Amino acid sequence: MTVVDEAGDKENTRRRGSRRGKAKAERGFAAVRTALTAWLSRPLADFHLIMAICGTLGVIGIVMVLSASSVASYSPETGSSVYALFQKHLMFFTLGIIVFWIGVRVPLQRIRRLSPTAMVVSLGLLALVLTPLGSNINGSQGWFVLGPLSLQPVEIAKVALALWGAHILVVKYDLLHQWRHLLVPLVPAALLMFALVMAQPDLGGTIPLGVILIALLWFAGAPKRLFGVILAGGVAGAVVLALVAEYRLDRVMSFLNPQDDPLGKGMQANQALYALADGGLFGKGLGQGQSKWMYLPNVQHDFIFALIGEELGFVGCLVVISLFGLLAFVGLRIAMRNLDPWIRIVSGTLTVWIVSQAAINIGYVVGLLPVTGVTLPMISYGGTSLFITMLLFGILANCARHEPEAVAALRTQGPGKFGRLMRLPAPEPYRPPAKRRNTGRGGQSKGGRPASRTARSASAPDRRRSSPEYGRRSTPRGGSATRATTRGTSARRGRR
Repeated sequence: MTVVDEAGDKENTRRRGSRRGKAKAERGFAAVRTALTAWLSRPLADFHLIMAICGTLGVIGIVMVLSASSVASYSPETGSSVYALFQKHLMFFTLGIIVFWIGVRVPLQRIRRLSPTAMVVSLGLLALVLTPLGSNINGSQGWFVLGPLSLQPVEIAKVALALWGAHILVVKYDLLHQWRHLLVPLVPAALLMFALVMAQPDLGGTIPLGVILIALLWFAGAPKRLFGVILAGGVAGAVVLALVAEYRLDRVMSFLNPQDDPLGKGMQANQALYALADGGLFGKGLGQGQSKWMYLPNVQHDFIFALIGEELGFVGCLVVISLFGLLAFVGLRIAMRNLDPWIRIVSGTLTVWIVSQAAINIGYVVGLLPVTGVTLPMISYGGTSLFITMLLFGILANCARHEPEAVAALRTQGPGKFGRLMRLPAPEPYRPPAKRRNTGRGGQSKGGRPASRTARSASAPDRRRSSPEYGRRSTPRGGSATRATTRGTSARRGRR
């Protein structure tokens, strides 16, 4: 009996300890959740998160470009050192900080006013790059080269399409239930831009443009059947583009059968998978990857995620994916918390653009998508792409400062530490435009439009007729109410 009692006491003690451990863990989790919720409820939480994500991704990119480009940079014939490409990338990042500051500091209303001009200039540059003034690099006539500097107009065109498209959709906000106003002039201008980019040819630049167009229409509240048509047209266009160009068909076939030509057409895809597999959980360590020794071509550009997996392992890949996931959360949160419809559409579109580009790059590195030549934002080596990405982060941070709570805090409590450091002006509160009367639209929504637009655009007579009191008499016939009022007044005078 004594042995049995001692065993029972031990079991009870173990159970009580387990319950206490679970309760302690639940309390700790609740405390962390409460602290996180309290921090996210601060007025400038989104602004600080955007800056933290941009800085963290930039530091990861600097470190990985140093590791990836050391072998490709070294050349005894030309005398270039192992730091040649790294120094250029560091210079690009330093200039990108200035671009980020410009995106944060310039008032959003001024950026919106400049968007039509930017759209015209970008279309002109896309046409001009196809002339002898443009340079052919890696099989694409899509660069302006002036000495050591180079410019890729398609990157500027992406920003122009996002800003100008949001401007057009907001201007036509009360008419978007009509197909011609929803699609014109946004879709024809975007198709012209697609044609100019594909004439280079540059499929890697066309895909983000298509993502931007879809995001603009989505955040503007376009009917869902339109996206079915766009999806069908995109699939048909991809098939046609793959059939008319042999190198695109080779990419598709190598994606479907990567082992048919492992040392030729399928070399990049296979070597990327080998690099990810060699990394394991924690990787081989920074600078210890073997894929950069010409086993994986172009590793510092499109396939830098494979080197991250090899040198930093699954943990490093998870950190990068988590940062882009956090960016998606914060960017969409900025879009939901703003009142200005232009800021809502712009912040949502820019977020989808950056995150989708990262998803496409990671997707073809891990073998889920065909190789398209899309860079990994903020991490891949590049000049124009890095500038534009940092400008997008600056505009997103600017949008975060225009949230109503952030505007109230900045205008009452001062600019804060970062605001004083970057000399940021106080954001202006959103003032909705005056409503126009007699818009000529009925209360019934068309084409799957959101109900909120219908309620805002309904004319004053329609709202009056739809009210329960419309058509009812507020007083009885024959002026009885007037007589009653007169009698009541007389009685009160008599009492006085």
